[in-house]
Amino acid sequence: MVSDVHGNARDLARAGEGADALICLGDLVLFLDYADHSRGIFPDLFGTENADRIVELRTARRFEEARVFGARLWAGIGSDRATAIEKAVRKQYAELFAAFPTPTYATYGNVDMPPLWSEYAGPGTTVLDGERVEIGGRTFGFVGGGLRTPMRTPYEIDDEEYAAKIEAVGEVDVLCTHIPPEVPELVYDTVARRFERGSRALLDAIRRTRPRYSLFGHVHQPLTRRMRIGATECVNVGHFAGTGRPWALEW
Repeated sequence: MVSDVHGNARDLARAGEGADALICLGDLVLFLDYADHSRGIFPDLFGTENADRIVELRTARRFEEARVFGARLWAGIGSDRATAIEKAVRKQYAELFAAFPTPTYATYGNVDMPPLWSEYAGPGTTVLDGERVEIGGRTFGFVGGGLRTPMRTPYEIDDEEYAAKIEAVGEVDVLCTHIPPEVPELVYDTVARRFERGSRALLDAIRRTRPRYSLFGHVHQPLTRRMRIGATECVNVGHFAGTGRPWALEW
């Protein structure tokens, strides 16, 4: 089980060793590495110095200044912005999807571009969003994407649309999402020093349907990686880009 791969194809190629299946909870794309500002699409296009600046602004929660600064940089690319981003994302997806073992079950993160996944997912990779599947005799539900934020990442959706996907999944043994339930200890990032967006609909579903596990990523350095909500074990499966280590689900 991995989440927040952010370009780490090397370790991803080994992540499924010894497992019946690999589950990926999204964020394959590396747009900007907050630990190493020289890595990602943004510094490739605009240089490390500009990456340093935009990280500084975002970390200070000066989102409007960051937006204006970024817009000024993108204006230099002009109408080729979408083309430049898609070209860079395609390059990453080609490498990352090739690293997935068979079988892999995956859903989208908030920085992913879902329309491109069908072009790169091979026959051994099953992509699910608002859907269920049986793996090893257990029912798994998958809900991808994130909720609206000032960061304006590519796959952010309205709360109502997200809640509808949670409802479509229904009762499952293992509920797999990119973002966590809306619990302060699970959504606060201790390094970024901010609360990320969690889902109230997901929290309500956990309390109502009582899955055995709720598994997610999104928050790279959470205050708490694991806690129980009623009968459900809630686990942040980790920032795979930083650790290179999958989390194993066993029963």
